[in-house]
Amino acid sequence: MVIKQAREVLRIEAEAIQNLIIRIDKNFTKAVEIIYSTKGRVIVMGVGKSGIIGRKIAATLTSTGTPALFLHPVEGMHGDLGIVMKDDVVLAISNSGETEEVISIIPIVKRLGAGLIAFAGNLDSTLARNSDVTIDIGVEREACPLGLAPTASTTATLAMGDALAVSLIDKRSFQVKDFHRIHPGGSLGDRLMVRIKDVMLKGKYIPIVNEEQSLSEAIEEMTNKDIGLTLIADQNGVLTGIITDGDLRRLIQNKDNFLKRPVKDVMTLDPKTISEDKLAGYALEEMERHKITALAIVDEDNNIKGIVHLHDLLGKGEFKFRP
Repeated sequence: MVIKQAREVLRIEAEAIQNLIIRIDKNFTKAVEIIYSTKGRVIVMGVGKSGIIGRKIAATLTSTGTPALFLHPVEGMHGDLGIVMKDDVVLAISNSGETEEVISIIPIVKRLGAGLIAFAGNLDSTLARNSDVTIDIGVEREACPLGLAPTASTTATLAMGDALAVSLIDKRSFQVKDFHRIHPGGSLGDRLMVRIKDVMLKGKYIPIVNEEQSLSEAIEEMTNKDIGLTLIADQNGVLTGIITDGDLRRLIQNKDNFLKRPVKDVMTLDPKTISEDKLAGYALEEMERHKITALAIVDEDNNIKGIVHLHDLLGKGEFKFRP
């Protein structure tokens, strides 16, 4: 019974998020544009569980390049609204759209000249009607069997907040270096400031075969080194290509007898490379830009020095410094 109920909760909450997808429309685009163009900050407001979700949304916005803070509406009505300036944008969260404490701040926000974006589950509510733009975060039902405790609704609100923050990341061209600049004390920040030469796989740990070897031998090397690819080099150790798991899948689809062919006939030419003196953050940016999971490390003559995988940059635990 417990397992069945738990699975039902997850199913309902997953459906709540899934149903948000069709609501990403011109209103969402307008909200992104309002926040992007503002010269001030995003002031997030909400009461109860919506307030807790609002705090997380504000934190996510701030950590990804959009200055934001959380203001409890009750505290706001007792003096803290003084932090809201005309260049700010207020993001008010209320599933019903009729939360008294949130509704009470609408006239003041309007008088100050700040923008007002609503996250509401009722598009006919007071909050929705009086906002510059409203994002629909309504759900068909809560996961709570009593239909009372905010469950699916808070999950949906949090997901929509993430969608807003990530859209602004793209809009601002927010990069890894920017993330590190505002996370100097975090473990991810530490990771991204390490030099590639300190974390790359070297020597016997590099998956590498000669371009004259067979594809069968290349697959064996990929299996042994277990990072989903192998570099291809000529007789002088100069990088000439790469074979990845994806290349193998495409070859299998062609259904020809490819295992005995030399790797130079099937490898991908001109693999992406990086210098061992670059920062890990730069390597991550390159992987993101080219939608790949590994970079070959070469010197100025394209001689192979090592390889670095996405897992080396973002994996769990501390960096494993390579000998």
